[in-house]
Amino acid sequence: MTSFTVQRNGRAAGAEELAPLAFAGYAHFTAMQVRDGRVRGLDLHLGRLRSASLELFGRALPDDRVRSYLRAAIEAGPADVSLGATVYAPAGEFTTAVGEAEPEVLVRTGPPASGPRGPLALSVVEHERFVPEIKHVGESAKTYLLRQAVRDGFDDAAFVDRHGRISEASIWNLAFWDGSAVVWPAAGMLVGTTMGVVRRRLERLGVAQREQEITPADVADLAGAVVMNSWTPGVAVHRMARRRCRRRRPSWTCCTAPTRKNRSPHRDVRSIVD
Repeated sequence: MTSFTVQRNGRAAGAEELAPLAFAGYAHFTAMQVRDGRVRGLDLHLGRLRSASLELFGRALPDDRVRSYLRAAIEAGPADVSLGATVYAPAGEFTTAVGEAEPEVLVRTGPPASGPRGPLALSVVEHERFVPEIKHVGESAKTYLLRQAVRDGFDDAAFVDRHGRISEASIWNLAFWDGSAVVWPAAGMLVGTTMGVVRRRLERLGVAQREQEITPADVADLAGAVVMNSWTPGVAVHRMARRRCRRRRPSWTCCTAPTRKNRSPHRDVRSIVD
């Protein structure tokens, strides 16, 4: 029988300990895939939790302690799992006392995931995440926009900011290919752990990459696009379309990616990371 776990600060958590978390909206987290008991980019996950804790709580737990909590949860279950680690303040929300006690860590494991096969069609909508550099909880807007996209015949949603720049997708980072280099969007976003792993591998392999402001109109001039997160280093994107709503009469302007030779860096990205 497969056994998954929910642990608080390295120990099995009961209902009494979990109840306050139902109202723990002032929190942040990271999500990862565990394969054969190992995690890709663990240093990036630890760095994400550390920097977010310093920003939200004014203090962070030592990396070694967080690592021990992750290890305890991994050792309590099968070799392949999905794992989420949430860091929260015991003082809760709507209080200035968040820095008076150490943050606590909830670790939960579940069935492993590999993400969709693709290619994906993305609805492009205007949305900016609050404090985008932090992976914080309570982002109902992303789920709402994802469901709206699916309702309108897309697979997911990608975001543009108030300046018209493409930033990220609902739970994904975006990467584009111009035929000779990987192009990362330049806008406010959460820099994902898989994005960090891919960037490091590209640098080691000598593959050209750069950051650039990208608008929906620019996509037609690019050769390919992928999304990536902890599930997978690359799912191909074959279409991006922007919806413009005027009262009850929506109209659509569409741009397609990739447009040149219908190619994507999807397979190459997988080989770089694996």
